[in-house]
Amino acid sequence: MSRIHEALKKAEQERAALQGGAAQSSFAAAEESPVTTTVDDLPARGVPGAGVPLASGMPSFASPLSLDVLLARCPQLQWNPDQKTMLFFNGDDGARGTEEFRTLRSRLYHAREKMALKKLLVTSALPKEGKSFTAANLAQVMVRQHGRRVLLIDADLRGPRLHLMLGTTSSPGLADYLQGRSDEFSIMQRGPMENLFFIPSGEEISDAAELVANGRLKFLLQRVEALFDWIIIDSPPAVPVSDASVLAKACDGVLMVVRSNSTPVDMARRARQEFPDQALVGVVLNGTDAEAMSYTRYYYDVKNVTESKV
Repeated sequence: MSRIHEALKKAEQERAALQGGAAQSSFAAAEESPVTTTVDDLPARGVPGAGVPLASGMPSFASPLSLDVLLARCPQLQWNPDQKTMLFFNGDDGARGTEEFRTLRSRLYHAREKMALKKLLVTSALPKEGKSFTAANLAQVMVRQHGRRVLLIDADLRGPRLHLMLGTTSSPGLADYLQGRSDEFSIMQRGPMENLFFIPSGEEISDAAELVANGRLKFLLQRVEALFDWIIIDSPPAVPVSDASVLAKACDGVLMVVRSNSTPVDMARRARQEFPDQALVGVVLNGTDAEAMSYTRYYYDVKNVTESKV
């Protein structure tokens, strides 16, 4: 047994002791078959540890980032948000729709008391139902609470909208990271709203399904999760493509948006079936008739999934 091998084994035993458990014999396979391999779920470029040969059977760990490093390397850009759809940038706390987002925020915190909930996927059955609008404004209302830090990710690589709503660049972004062309620092940006961080969709691609399923998003979330109170991910619609159900596996819960008098009932039911019951946190009903509900244009209903009916 080489000195390097002995040192690695000792480090593994010490780590297990600190965690209160016994060291796993992950080095036995390496002794019998000293074949080297690379970590498949790391980007080939731009991510520390990518492409580094590891002994067979050795565990790999995604080291989290520090806040100081993030703030030092994450670029701050001049955003020009759409004032009609981005409700919390103009300073009008009484604007129509703002109170409903506060209610949604409160209900999500109540849901968090019953389940681990930080990484939230926002999707819909079909396009143009308001999922990007909901994801962006939910991120904004979350950071309005003092000290809350939120990461908003545009994972709709087929029809990205968030960069247009926020008035910022779309690249480099998530697609570039998933292809190994950029690291997490270069794809994440900050704007004028304190504690709101954004990862845009990135360059246009033709193989979105393959990219979102390659495991690198999960690695990214492991790296940055500790730095944020919430990570809100805007995904493609659930019915036309498979991306949303794949992305949901990397998240703690799913928030589904349906549009009043627009989303077909059978499509809403079909979209709901794309996710396990325990993953569905609730439903957002968007675009309700102003005459039917005169106090607001938007109404949000977030319930425990066992009570939620579509």
